[in-house]
Amino acid sequence: MVEKSDILLALCELLEPYNKLGKPLTSETLLASDLEIDSVDMMNLTMEVEDHFNVDIPINALAEVNTIGDLVTLLMQRTGGS
Repeated sequence: MVEKSDILLALCELLEPYNKLGKPLTSETLLASDLEIDSVDMMNLTMEVEDHFNVDIPINALAEVNTIGDLVTLLMQRTGGS
């Protein structure tokens, strides 16, 4: 079972190349405004996340993802984490 803290740590590592402004990455970090991730970046990030966690993320699920924490929650649901 995957732990929430492990998912957060892995996501922060995957997000580091997108963190052009060097902002601290926390569960409250906004993907669009804090990291300036646009729709193309989000699709690239989604593919990286899917590969890393070996999950499929439906595109419609991304509409509700605004923060790193939202992405952690989504991955918890997809991986059966605790």
